Amino acid sequence: MQLTRYSDYSLRALIYLGLNGDRRCTIREIADAYGISDNHLMKVIHRLGREGYVATTRGRNGGLELAMPASEINLGAVVRATEGTLDLVECFASGEKNACPISGPCALTHILETALEAFFDVLDRHTLEDLLRPADALQSILAAGRERAMAGPVVRDPG
Repeated sequence: MQLTRYSDYSLRALIYLGLNGDRRCTIREIADAYGISDNHLMKVIHRLGREGYVATTRGRNGGLELAMPASEINLGAVVRATEGTLDLVECFASGEKNACPISGPCALTHILETALEAFFDVLDRHTLEDLLRPADALQSILAAGRERAMAGPVVRDPG
């Protein structure tokens, strides 16, 4: 199983905002720190705002910040909100989307459902606050990314 880039960027943006909770940040700043596309990150931030995780303020002193304390942002909930479909295999789908001829009696469906539940059980036990603990190390790495971006042209992930 692999999370989509959308979920990955969502978690990265939340980490960045959590580490910089004392001020508002910009999409450009976050994108530069991670070396990712501003345009893709803009879509991610919009969704995080609609989901209630990020507060956005327009204008001269505007920017982004967490809409709630990091201790209240559950990782399982974020991934569920950003991942879209969680159909690991075709037989998870319903109706015409499931063309697997053995989906009824096949034990694989139940095993994969159990595995997915276990995955979310672990995520549900953690919050964004848990991801911010090595704050100094994370801040140093992200600051270096911002500095590289300001030093010259950046080859961005087209994501």
